[in-house]
Amino acid sequence: MAKVKHEGQWYGLDEDESVLDGLLRHGVSVPNSCRAGACQSCLMRAERGEVPAKAQVGLKETLTARDYFLACMCRPEGELEVAGAGAELRVPARITTLEKLSDSVLCVRLRPESDFEYRPGQYVSLLRQDGLARSYSLASLRQEESLELHVRRVAGGHMSGWLFDEARRGDVLDLQGPAGDCFYVPGRPEQPLLLAGTGTGLAPLYGIARDALAQGHTGPIWLFHGAVEASGLYLVDELRGVQSRHTCFQYRPSVLRGPERVGVSTGALEALIEQTCPRLAGWRAFLCGNPDTVLSLRKKLFLAGLSLKDIHADAFLPSTPRPKVGAGAMAGAPDPSR
Repeated sequence: MAKVKHEGQWYGLDEDESVLDGLLRHGVSVPNSCRAGACQSCLMRAERGEVPAKAQVGLKETLTARDYFLACMCRPEGELEVAGAGAELRVPARITTLEKLSDSVLCVRLRPESDFEYRPGQYVSLLRQDGLARSYSLASLRQEESLELHVRRVAGGHMSGWLFDEARRGDVLDLQGPAGDCFYVPGRPEQPLLLAGTGTGLAPLYGIARDALAQGHTGPIWLFHGAVEASGLYLVDELRGVQSRHTCFQYRPSVLRGPERVGVSTGALEALIEQTCPRLAGWRAFLCGNPDTVLSLRKKLFLAGLSLKDIHADAFLPSTPRPKVGAGAMAGAPDPSR
């Protein structure tokens, strides 16, 4: 039987059980969020034993070289001794601003207390002092002093509820990351860009669009943001301001239902994109938000002629119920806003 040793204590794992699930089941507190190998908040380090290759997929070489792995994806066949992610992977950051962008979306700005390298559009794990972890995309630019995150209020969401109702300016959290390949890479300034997302999937797209413009992108940039109702749209004035300042940038908000509004389309996001940009071969695309929408769009864009290497997608994973464990275990589900 596989078993894992953590802080001097051995724990048996059930058949095909991950290190993360096994430790949580035994009441061991382990930071985690998506539990699907995406957010990387459950990083641990192997001190002895063999780590399955699948548990290191998507990690930077600098992490795999130091035997870090994703606990949620690690199903060892024998004995494995592990330790939590060390302080060298985390940067303290202080909340500087909490600003409502809509009734359901909060802009959280944090100032890292040491250097924090990232690309606009990537995501970070936000860890509270009690270990609660959630992942959010970066809407800010690297030259800005603070990191900008967009947090959607989720019914019963531990992190989003705390940020909306209890967090205060000056509170300190830890940042871990960044991760994700959804960011602008210069080199083809004339190539048309398609940015499409739903909900707080706008956050990375907002960062990517502004980053592309700041780096001198000259080709068309189309940003499509979809919501169920008009109340789900935000940053409308800011994005229209970007459009007025840059002739190559076009912003198209849409809703699935609701009365007609000036400047806001009604209908499915995919249909609006197909109608507005019917010939997409040779474009580069960035897709963020609802996983079903992202998956469907990715398939349709590929069939429309986009190369897979030019389709960058980050789906925002839904909440995953935590296993029922002892009082020492920590909540293990991300806000759907990532």
